[in-house]
Amino acid sequence: MNHPEKYMREALLEAREALSAGEFPVGCVMVYEDEIVSRGRRINSRVPDENELDHAEIMALRKLFTLHPEIERSRIVVYSTMEPCLMCYVTLLLNNIRTFVYAYEDVMGGGTNLDLMKLNPLYREMSVAVTGHVLRRESLELFKTFFADQDNTYWQNSPLARYTLEQIAAEKRK
Repeated sequence: MNHPEKYMREALLEAREALSAGEFPVGCVMVYEDEIVSRGRRINSRVPDENELDHAEIMALRKLFTLHPEIERSRIVVYSTMEPCLMCYVTLLLNNIRTFVYAYEDVMGGGTNLDLMKLNPLYREMSVAVTGHVLRRESLELFKTFFADQDNTYWQNSPLARYTLEQIAAEKRK
């Protein structure tokens, strides 16, 4: 895994685009042999199209299937501005992706701390690498901006929103 900050900056660009569109600021890039092969950002986190399917990682995975179906997915590294949720994490695992890098921890629904050894053999036999907190501060700022905007109703007053705003307050006290 070369240049994690370089690729996380690219994921942050996707997250900024999502935020500019009023969406939840999650961005994702997929890297194969030091080349970005797919990108995605969160869409449909706003009413009236709000749903829990169009996450950045899922959008990037769909593009990967279309653009590069031949790529050996076990060699892909996923960079996401927020820890993949349980749905995204397991979907990526089931699609043979095993290396994950994220910026900001998802204290409400993050999936990367799932103990695969306690699951059925399909998951127990997976070898997974997870690296967190790459450019965490930059990602945290995007979430702070999102949650501070009262026009954004997605996950407002959730444990994640409260945690995010507490993280910003704690950093200001330092």
